[in-house]
Order: sequence, then C-alpha cells, then structure tokens
Amino acid sequence: MIPVKRILEEKGNSVVTIPPLASVLDAADVLNQHGIGALVVCEGPDELKGIISERDIVQGVARNGTDSLTAPVTSLMTHDVVVCHPDDWITDIMATMTDRRIRHLPVVDNGALKGLISIGDIVKQRIGEIEQEADAMRAYIAAG
Repeated sequence: MIPVKRILEEKGNSVVTIPPLASVLDAADVLNQHGIGALVVCEGPDELKGIISERDIVQGVARNGTDSLTAPVTSLMTHDVVVCHPDDWITDIMATMTDRRIRHLPVVDNGALKGLISIGDIVKQRIGEIEQEADAMRAYIAAG
C-alpha cells in the first residue's frame, strides 16, 4: 500500500489556488492557463475555503446562464470539501473518489493545505506499480 505523501513527493506539493471573491470567469481563465481541472479556494496562503472545478463552472452556466461567470467563485464552489491526509492510503482515496464522484482531493495536514491529489495522479501511480510487478514477474520467469 502506498500513502498519499508518496505521490506528493513525486509530483510536488504545489497547488494552484484562487481567492474566494475572484470571479468564476477568473477561475475559468486560471484553469485554462494551467491546464488543470480544479482550483482550491483559499483565504490566505493555505486556509482552505472550498474547491471549484470545471464541472462546477459548466453546471453553473447551464443553470444560471452566463451571469454566473461574473459571480464570485463562492457561488459555485464546493464548500464542504472532502480532504485527505498525507498518511492516507491510495486505495482508500480511490474508494472515496469513486463513492463521492470527485476527481480532486486537497491534502491537508494539521489544518494546512499540503497539496492536491487528482484521479490522474492515482492512475499514474497505479500504472507504475503494475509495471514494476510485471517487470518483477518477467525477471522471475527468466531466472527460472
């Protein structure tokens, strides 16, 4: 089993954030600039207030039209954010993401934002593990 902190060690703990009063259009622009799917909404450097994803923005525009683009991100963000911790196991995180139908989990330690884990990060990690297992199996067969 692999803990979340191992993914952060490999990918880094940089998180793209946005302030709560930024507009939804600003959020869409930041998402586009960075080629990412979610932004963590923070009051200060690591004070987690919410999370806003591409899906939140699309649903907001579908419900309220383009007026939602000038609203603050707080109007569309998820306020009750599901988070994980550096010592949580990847298998548990996969289950949480699947059960909750979410693709991004902020990593929080002692109340401070430490990173962001995406479903893509987990898939990449699992593929690496599977490749290592296959290599070990091939080496075992070749030696036998």
